[in-house]
Amino acid sequence: MRVDIILIGGLWLDGSAWDEVVPALTGHGHRPVPVTLPGQGDGNPAATLDDQVAAVLAAVDACAGEPLVVGHSAACTLAWLAADARPARVAKVVLIGGIPAPDGETYAEYFPTVEGVMPFPGWEPFAGPDSVDLDETARQTIAAAAIPVPEAVVRGVVRLTDKRRFLTPVVLVCPEFTPAQAREWIDAGEVPELAKVKQLDYMDIDSGHWPMFSRPAELARLLATIADS
Repeated sequence: MRVDIILIGGLWLDGSAWDEVVPALTGHGHRPVPVTLPGQGDGNPAATLDDQVAAVLAAVDACAGEPLVVGHSAACTLAWLAADARPARVAKVVLIGGIPAPDGETYAEYFPTVEGVMPFPGWEPFAGPDSVDLDETARQTIAAAAIPVPEAVVRGVVRLTDKRRFLTPVVLVCPEFTPAQAREWIDAGEVPELAKVKQLDYMDIDSGHWPMFSRPAELARLLATIADS
């Protein structure tokens, strides 16, 4: 059965981040829906977190059936917000290399903002497992295409209101960390949202933080497997 797979890239990425994943997913018989978020590719520096949530929900609402919603990195929170706002419409949430922020926390205020935006900070903060699988050409390409994220997005406050979100099945895809590490974080109370999920599964992928660039075919196979299940 063909499944709509909504693809939401993390900070500094637009819908083109999934360009190598999309044809592979189509080849697996599914319908990929890459989302370009407001403020991350649409030329709107005044975009807010609410605008980004609205764009994701519009993609969910446009699907004929119940989609698989995939969030990468910080956008794992956007995918989870979709489950919160549309608990009866989202079939499953996939989180790649990230965890959803809890209610009341800021979305992604990780790095300094400059003149109203948070620019890509360079590769130094991502040294090690995050970027070990990216060669110099890939790093230059990603950095050159990185879109500064509006301050009103990264400083937006996450609001979760519907406990039915915990009934949505979740798959945590582990790139630069392992399933065992993720379980330790959850058991230690560091990931309160995932600790309450009724059906939480883990899948490993041998990559750094950006598998859509370094392992697109493998990531597509993994997502297709989740959709087929």
